[in-house]
Amino acid sequence: MAKVESFELDHTKVKAPYVRLINDSQGPAGDHIRNFDLRLVQPNENAIPTAGLHTIEHLLASLLRDRIDGVIDCSPFGCRTGFHLIMWGQPEVEDVARALKGSLEAIADTVTWEDVPGTRIESCGNYRDHSLFSAKEWSRKILDEGFSIDPFVRKVI
Repeated sequence: MAKVESFELDHTKVKAPYVRLINDSQGPAGDHIRNFDLRLVQPNENAIPTAGLHTIEHLLASLLRDRIDGVIDCSPFGCRTGFHLIMWGQPEVEDVARALKGSLEAIADTVTWEDVPGTRIESCGNYRDHSLFSAKEWSRKILDEGFSIDPFVRKVI
């Protein structure tokens, strides 16, 4: 089996919340694709409830694209501690962290239910499993802890 970098990471040594560059891949035409670890809560100590994480996922799909160019996809980890962010180009960790921070600030402070995209049966595979209340609570908690640009040493932006 191929080794997956994220499964090689010692999850007992990281200090969430943080943004980490997982890898920078270059395609045959020279295009770069970067994969970032957007770790919102400490692994094996906490997990964002599914409904809140689902709502954060839907909101980040739009909010991150509003704040930084090159977003391909933002998908939650199955462990519910954060997201993979896949991007074109070579954005820096600090730029991604600032875009994520701004997105979570919007979720915590200004987003209303009407702002959450994809919450109807026609646009979501599990439309009943959302919670803006939970998304707001977790976003505020994460913001209060501050985002580090280093997964092992707290370097909060």
